[in-house]
Amino acid sequence: MNPAMPGLPKKLAPTMIVEILRECTDETHHMTQQEIREALLSRYEMSMDRKAVKRNLDSLIDMGFPIEFSQAKRMMPDPKTGKVHESVKTSDYWYVHDFTDAELRLLIDGLLFSNHIPHSQRLDLIDKLAAQSSKYFAPHVRHVHTAPSNLPYNPELFLTIEQLDEAIECGHKVAFAYLEYGTDGRLTPKLGEDGAPREYVVSPYQMAAREGKYYLICNYDPYDDVSNYRVDRMAGVRITDEPVRPFKTLEGAGQGGFDLATYMAEHIYMYSSDNSWCTFRVTRPMVSDVIDMFGHDVTFSDATDDHVTVTARVNERAMWQFAKNFAPDVLILSPQRLADQVRDEAARTLAAYEDVRG
Repeated sequence: MNPAMPGLPKKLAPTMIVEILRECTDETHHMTQQEIREALLSRYEMSMDRKAVKRNLDSLIDMGFPIEFSQAKRMMPDPKTGKVHESVKTSDYWYVHDFTDAELRLLIDGLLFSNHIPHSQRLDLIDKLAAQSSKYFAPHVRHVHTAPSNLPYNPELFLTIEQLDEAIECGHKVAFAYLEYGTDGRLTPKLGEDGAPREYVVSPYQMAAREGKYYLICNYDPYDDVSNYRVDRMAGVRITDEPVRPFKTLEGAGQGGFDLATYMAEHIYMYSSDNSWCTFRVTRPMVSDVIDMFGHDVTFSDATDDHVTVTARVNERAMWQFAKNFAPDVLILSPQRLADQVRDEAARTLAAYEDVRG
């Protein structure tokens, strides 16, 4: 709780009541008017009678603050006439937070397993998310502070995201240095032929997360295709005055604008290479993995008890990686050149192991 702050004017009472309810109540934890009075006194040294608390609560509700309450009917005698009449009592006030606890847990779990955000920055964000609920939510996320991380701290990460978002919104290119690991485990800028840090200038179209990493989908100036760069590997991002290259002018883009859903379905590993219709044979237990990876926009055919043929439009290098990861349960049938590449690499891998064994 906040330390007591004596001497605050009564006109701040509505703000104090909102803060008390926001921190101390939720859908399952409520406060009575008397408990609100006690909190005002202990936290802010502000003495307020029950009627004044009720007036402030009514005003806040009338103004649209997300405050709920329960009502109960009771029979009360009129102090003047003695006649009994029905009265409605309001009590058990609580603040309706923007996020439910389940929604916050979903967001926090997403952060916890986001490999593109260094651990210390994840914890800062988790603390901010936890503060969006009442004090009763915080104990449920204390365990995340023990989660390990092997990512280096990138102090520019969130500034980079802001810069990229602004550039995409205003339609301008961005320039940046791109980092890579050295044998000492440190991130350093890639160097150009002159030995100086190399500057990349790209047309940004969208940012997207894939497999726990955050990517910028863009076009690198010298080429006519789409490239993907890790956002956490960028440094010194600046927005240029040059407008982005229209996406429809890129190879294979068609006449429409950038479609993120289509792009992500075709680039399951965020590789940059040609897209094509691929046909591959998988074992029946692989069907769920295929849908998880490629989505529902695939075609199944020639099913047997053990195998099924799949047809999907996908990035060729990603298809190559998928077949490699799940071999021999995935075998590429077409295009033939891609099948040959995977087969030849498997042969080279086998030969390398034979050499090692002597």
